[in-house]
Amino acid sequence: MPKIRDEIILKGLKENNLKNIDINIPKGKIIVFTGLSGSGKSSVVFDTLAKESRRQMTMNYPHYVRNQMPRYERPHADLMQNLSPVVVVEQRQTSGNSRSTVGTYMDIHPLIRLLFSRIGTPPIPSATDFSSQSSFGRCPECSGFGKVIAPDVNKMIDFDKSLRAYAVKFKPLSPSGWQGRWMMTGGLFDPDKPIKDYSEEKRHLFLYGPPKGEKVFAPFHTKHGPQDHEWDGLLPRFTRLYINRDISKLKQVSQDDVFAVATQCLCQTCLGSGLNPKVLACKINGLNIAEYDQLELTELLQELTKINDPLGKSIALQAIPQIQQLVELGLSYLTLSRTMGTLSGGEAQRVKIARHLGSSLNNLTYIFDEPSAGLHPEEVDLLIRMLKRIKEHHNTVIVIEHDLSVIQAADAIIEMGPGAGAAGGEVVYQEKLEGLKNSRAATSLNQQININQRPRASKSYFTIKGANHNNLKNISVKIPQHALVSICGVSGSGKSSLMMEAFPESYPETIMVGQGSIGISSRSTLATYMGIMDDIRAILSKETGQPAGLFTFNSLGACPMCKGKGVTTPDVAFADPVTIPCEACQGMRYSDEALSYKYLDKNIAEILSLTIDEAMHYFNSPRIINRVNTLKNVGLGYLTLGQTTSSLSGGEVQRLKLASHLQKEGQIYLLDEPSLGLHRKDNDKLLNVFQNLVNKGNSVIIIEHNLDFIAACDWVIELGPGGGKEGGQILFEGTPEEMLNAESLTAKWLKNGCEEKLI
Repeated sequence: MPKIRDEIILKGLKENNLKNIDINIPKGKIIVFTGLSGSGKSSVVFDTLAKESRRQMTMNYPHYVRNQMPRYERPHADLMQNLSPVVVVEQRQTSGNSRSTVGTYMDIHPLIRLLFSRIGTPPIPSATDFSSQSSFGRCPECSGFGKVIAPDVNKMIDFDKSLRAYAVKFKPLSPSGWQGRWMMTGGLFDPDKPIKDYSEEKRHLFLYGPPKGEKVFAPFHTKHGPQDHEWDGLLPRFTRLYINRDISKLKQVSQDDVFAVATQCLCQTCLGSGLNPKVLACKINGLNIAEYDQLELTELLQELTKINDPLGKSIALQAIPQIQQLVELGLSYLTLSRTMGTLSGGEAQRVKIARHLGSSLNNLTYIFDEPSAGLHPEEVDLLIRMLKRIKEHHNTVIVIEHDLSVIQAADAIIEMGPGAGAAGGEVVYQEKLEGLKNSRAATSLNQQININQRPRASKSYFTIKGANHNNLKNISVKIPQHALVSICGVSGSGKSSLMMEAFPESYPETIMVGQGSIGISSRSTLATYMGIMDDIRAILSKETGQPAGLFTFNSLGACPMCKGKGVTTPDVAFADPVTIPCEACQGMRYSDEALSYKYLDKNIAEILSLTIDEAMHYFNSPRIINRVNTLKNVGLGYLTLGQTTSSLSGGEVQRLKLASHLQKEGQIYLLDEPSLGLHRKDNDKLLNVFQNLVNKGNSVIIIEHNLDFIAACDWVIELGPGGGKEGGQILFEGTPEEMLNAESLTAKWLKNGCEEKLI
């Protein structure tokens, strides 16, 4: 019997910046891919291995089924053999709307609804009726949102102004909209009299409409002549048009516009659950489904294990493993009702991981993209145990990672490099951990943490008093100004509640850089994202006398064949999709006419091919140079101006986002885990940026788990001691050196990583 090959064979890999490389990946092991951000790790793991595995998996289905499934193009490689089915846990944010919760994301909540429909009393037989999105199940008062939204007359109207002077501050009902013009021309109200000067009767008619049972009409002038329309009052009209309908379908108004002139309060009918009182009356062992949703996961497990009904027990047993998975990953304090958008980076990462670990299948390849992102060093230990457990079930674990603890737990290391972008794409090292120290790899296992022994002394402070957001325990804290400050603590300890919610309320001028998406697309480039594309087009327009639109591939200057995409995707019916460089423009995206005009001997395509480093010496515009220099300072000098944001790695996206915010002149910068996606060798560049900002008189506050960043700060504040109900307290305030003598989780790991000699 032939022996089953125990390694994945990849030869001639050419995706993105990969330089025709060969890699053999052992199966049944933990393999860590490391290297500088942009060195080619994702190109091997995601764009080649994962994509080809998925492509081959879909080939097992009939063509008519494949047409309904995601379709994958064959990666640029000569040979890809012995692949296993892949389970991919990516770093990108979890998708889902404002109603997406831990329970729905993990597919636990449908089982809980089924449980209540089968054994709850008094009975409600349909599981769908236990949802706030069901016509029966939703609360009649708040339509299932859990909050009552009502117009706030003082936010909407400036009573000192007249209608013509924009007394109505909500744009669609102001003079800029037809309804505002109707108010002024309909004859019911004086358009030039301040609202405060209206008689009480007239003001009531304007705000609330005519008395109940009466109707009032006012003519609206159209091209067909005046037409009578019923006037129902400004606030009832706002409620009818902008609260009691789906705002997402309105083009001119956003949810934020509506909330800006409205108030929100907890619905007293459903107490925030969004459910019909009849649904809330159905209970299991004294608890209704809303109370189940509010239980911490350990409490929920206890309730599920108390169920004795045979049918109910069989349903509960299907939900218990998923909940246990979350508990084992240190998320016991979460509830099923917790919305995904409110999770910290580390919490969201572990929920994503848990979602994929319920399978009993083996001989799979699990791929994790920086699973340590957002995790406290204490929590990384939980992660490593989980990775080892997956391997023990006869699976292959491939991890893209920079964290040294995870690297040290690997059976084999593959480092990409030696540099990033065009300077990367090669295999620098591929062996066991022991040989790493004698290699030319950028990753070193001997780097120790250097404690800042000369912190800046502060005379002024930002103050937060009595913060009780989420799990915060009415805490007060002083944060030094004109210093580099780190906020640390385990996931769920209250860092984001303190800094991303309480702090901006007191200091709204803060420039905040969160972990949100940057809205990447194949037509968005570094130049457009950094706001210098218009400047580049203006320079070419002035130099050549041509319209600026000629120098954009989204408009006049687009190649007529590929419409500015640079590639064509011919229709190949049911075969695998194919992307071909455009024959007309050779992938440059521009028309021949656009490419015929030059500035300093370069056409627009050649200008966009300049690296950030090269652009520093090419342009004379101070505005362009300042913005390009920001990219260089955060370590992105190797990227080109025309590189699409969709092609960037996780670490590159993080630094691009930082660069776009750091170009703003501000006094307070608040950054949520700026080290995400960065190799340790990239950390120094970012720390230099922060130190320079502070030296210029700014305040820089970072929410961080990375011990190198914490050690380099002037001041450290730790929250904890645990997550959820166990967190929300201040454990430590002081310098990094003082932290070495503290008794806390972060202090423990800081001591472990420090060298004896302090800097």
